[in-house]
Amino acid sequence: MVLPGFLPEPDEALARADAQHCESITRSHARTFALASSFLPAEKRRGAFAVYAFCRLADDIVDRSVDRDKALLTAELDLYRAGVAEALAGRPEGPVFRELWRCVQRFGVPSDVLVELLDGVACDLQPAHYNTWAELTGYCEGVASSVGAMCTYIFGVDGDEGTRARAVRYARTLGVAMQLTNILRDVGEDAARGRCYLPDADLATFGLSAERVLHDPTLKDDPRWIQLMRHEVARARALYRAASPGIALLAPDSQRCARACADGYAAILGAIERNGYDSFSVRARVGSLARAGLLLSVWRGHAEPPPAGAEGPAIEWGERVLTRPEEMILCA
Repeated sequence: MVLPGFLPEPDEALARADAQHCESITRSHARTFALASSFLPAEKRRGAFAVYAFCRLADDIVDRSVDRDKALLTAELDLYRAGVAEALAGRPEGPVFRELWRCVQRFGVPSDVLVELLDGVACDLQPAHYNTWAELTGYCEGVASSVGAMCTYIFGVDGDEGTRARAVRYARTLGVAMQLTNILRDVGEDAARGRCYLPDADLATFGLSAERVLHDPTLKDDPRWIQLMRHEVARARALYRAASPGIALLAPDSQRCARACADGYAAILGAIERNGYDSFSVRARVGSLARAGLLLSVWRGHAEPPPAGAEGPAIEWGERVLTRPEEMILCA
């Protein structure tokens, strides 16, 4: 039987197979998200898996950009866009697009955030180069804040449309925090693909350059690199703190999932620190026991926002420099 809340299907077996396909993609690529989703009711979990699968397939296209011709990848992404457009028009083809269509119908996910995600991942078809934190924030908004907005519609809110608008702003800030965490964890992997996401201005502040990130294997031992990474980790933690109040705006049956996602990703920052800020030769991971403990803490309702640590750097957002979490929310 099709899960409650989703549109009836002429072929219920096909609907179940589509849902299982999206769940399989999620569990194969996103352990933290898949585990956190166990806190959701079945229909919301199904919607979350649909959104993740949609994002994953788009990301997979651009992640092959090192080995494939850019024109071919652009054409492939354009075909994917066309598939999304067909799905939104009620003519979905394939398991992921069919589940995406059901998700949009059930939860009212706006089409513009789906397009925003595709525009964001398209940036990775070009060499990664960001002069400032504000420029990098724009990229993070596209590839991650858009996902936060999608999830807010699926999770629902404990209030009216105004509450949802506020929750989306918080979720978009959380998306930036999580994407920055990805960037700090994957410096070495990205460098192997010819990508350096760290802003030139930040690198220059510590006497470093993108050229060294891309080509100097000794950089991980440079004290200036450690100083830079401490700066960026503090920035990420400030963003997690700024986003944290938004979880209370979500529907009660979704709050544990959102907290588990946020805390699970924030824990990666601690792993980066324990690795001595070496994101070149070691991939920061949250161990199974630590992950289980985090989920248990969330289940009991005792999970806390990421540790405050130092006050950290000011957070540049657009043309403003923001120093207080509440400012970051208002401008997210």
